[in-house]
Amino acid sequence: MRIEPRPLPATLPFLGDLPPLLTRLYAARGVQRADELDKSLARLLPYQQLKGIDAAVDLLVEALEQRQRILIVGDFDADGATASTVGVLGLRLLGAAHVDYLVPNRFEYGYGLTPEIVAVALQRRPQLLITVDNGISSVDGVAAAKAAGLKVLVTDHHLPGHELPAADAIVNPNQPGCSFPSKALAGVGVIFYVLMALRARLRSLGHYENRAQPNIGELLDLVALGSVADVVPLDANNRILVHQGLERIRAGRARPGLKAILEVARREHGRITSTDLGFILGPRLNAAGRLDDMSLGIECLLCEEPNLAREMAVQLDELNQDRKSIEQGMQREALAQLKDLPLESMPFGLCLFEADWHQGVIGILASRLKERYHRPTIAFADAGEGMLKGSARSVPGFHIRDALDAVAARHPQLISKFGGHAMAAGLSLPAQNFQAFADAFDEEVRRQLREEDLTGRLLSDGTLAVEEFHLELARALRHAGPWGQHFPEPLFHGVFQLVEQRVVGERHLKVVLKSECGSVKLDGIAFGVDRDVWPNPTVRWVELAYKLDVNEFRGQESVQLMIAHIEPR
Repeated sequence: MRIEPRPLPATLPFLGDLPPLLTRLYAARGVQRADELDKSLARLLPYQQLKGIDAAVDLLVEALEQRQRILIVGDFDADGATASTVGVLGLRLLGAAHVDYLVPNRFEYGYGLTPEIVAVALQRRPQLLITVDNGISSVDGVAAAKAAGLKVLVTDHHLPGHELPAADAIVNPNQPGCSFPSKALAGVGVIFYVLMALRARLRSLGHYENRAQPNIGELLDLVALGSVADVVPLDANNRILVHQGLERIRAGRARPGLKAILEVARREHGRITSTDLGFILGPRLNAAGRLDDMSLGIECLLCEEPNLAREMAVQLDELNQDRKSIEQGMQREALAQLKDLPLESMPFGLCLFEADWHQGVIGILASRLKERYHRPTIAFADAGEGMLKGSARSVPGFHIRDALDAVAARHPQLISKFGGHAMAAGLSLPAQNFQAFADAFDEEVRRQLREEDLTGRLLSDGTLAVEEFHLELARALRHAGPWGQHFPEPLFHGVFQLVEQRVVGERHLKVVLKSECGSVKLDGIAFGVDRDVWPNPTVRWVELAYKLDVNEFRGQESVQLMIAHIEPR
């Protein structure tokens, strides 16, 4: 693992009356003007720039005025769950008489609006179908819905394929011809924008002349959760959405279901950060879609009754524990496959398969292996009927969805279907094609990446001076975000004297450190260390990459280093 300095612009911008360290941190993350740090809702990009937004609102106004039955078809991950919940709650707030949701069970139907899901949807007798966090690649599904006489509104954020579905309206910042400046909206962000546009239209039509205008800002806690959990880039627009959602949660105004998940996870709502959304709430919500049925997660988020919400939150927590256990077993099997393979002989693009791997957990497995071996990775599971389902994760500089497109173009018979983003994708292929695909994928990775690109690296924001290890700075960094994808939490590095070391839990290393000059004593923790290496009583000095954090214990706050990388010095 290499620790490298995070690049800085030649000239630091003027960002207002900020401490020099914060100015440097923001500049290194691409902030060029002070107004980019304004996280008020007034700074959100205008919905009018979204292609298809007027046609979408026309459909919705007609549905509300005619009291049509609306059915939202979501995805089975945290973004899909929050988008489905926001769609249902938002449309009800704005006056929809009949609105319900349907999420395909990943094990029975797979992803998206397929003709099979349309057949299930028709049993609910909807008049308008709305997709959230899916639909842009559902050419056949939309055709089936239209053939059945339904109106279809597609809201999505995924990259489109060569053909767009023939929906009545499509809202997706990544569709061809859309001038919306932020292409990074999550699925939940797209449906929130549609609701903003609908409320504005209803206002112009005089719907709120004699009644209070609904506050769809009440849904921002869900928008924040879905955006962070889906790991979309936190550009200036997404940072506003996430910041506003976090403020609602910290103020105790979150949905009862979201509060319940936090309580079961033993997290105090007043101290929650974007990291908690991604690593505490997101996995518990995702566990329902991975192992069971995402309807449990959506029902928890929709629930208005705190006691019932807590019961569902407990079920989500239990599913997440099951998911962890399954994942650990799969990791052991994957590492066993690779343990005798020297790094120099390892494929540039990793493809792994075991017949008993769980479809709902292969994405996490691919992510773990990608982090360990620093190369694009696809984990496959048996999908039945002679098919394999794969989940792909990538490294910086390698667009995984485009790579699958290139493989499909050169080998048209290998992949049955695929879709995704730059950093994550999903695919299906016949089981007999696995080895041929693995070879073709490795070839494509080798075509784009060099060996030095496969070395893990951490970008550091530099070293901290002894006088900077204090609570005020740690608190300031915690609230200077929100931090996330493409706007990473500040990471520092340095050499420290190792005073104490012990393992807590199963694989977490708790340490006491002294600064290099020995004048400051600090606590630190490294999660998931290699037990073959740590603890090591012979090591006296270590080089760390770390985040400066606030630890609270029995009401007392102290500085703690969250260690991202540790090695003997």
